[in-house]
Amino acid sequence: MKGLLKEKKLEALVDVDLQGNYKDEEVEQLIQVALLCTQSSPMERPKMSEVVRMLEGDGLAERWEEWQKEEMFRQDFNYPTHHPAVSGWIIGDSTSQIENEYPSGPR
Repeated sequence: MKGLLKEKKLEALVDVDLQGNYKDEEVEQLIQVALLCTQSSPMERPKMSEVVRMLEGDGLAERWEEWQKEEMFRQDFNYPTHHPAVSGWIIGDSTSQIENEYPSGPR
């Protein structure tokens, strides 16, 4: 999706049933929001309240520009595209740290 946006091939991302009846600028903005929301690190994704504001036209340009600078930095220095603190997490059994509320048998 990022490549199609960069190459301005928006028609490949839009429903053909729209038959060209859309504004390129609005499609481009929606794709930008989608890319911001699908970053590998949850810490870098916008909050839903921010998404709403971006869709209303507030703050998307700044957030997109910031994201593009970070992407260029990562590519230049071969940095991972995810947050290092999150990448080391291992999700185990969700009950492994909870004490049993019920006795194991009759008393």
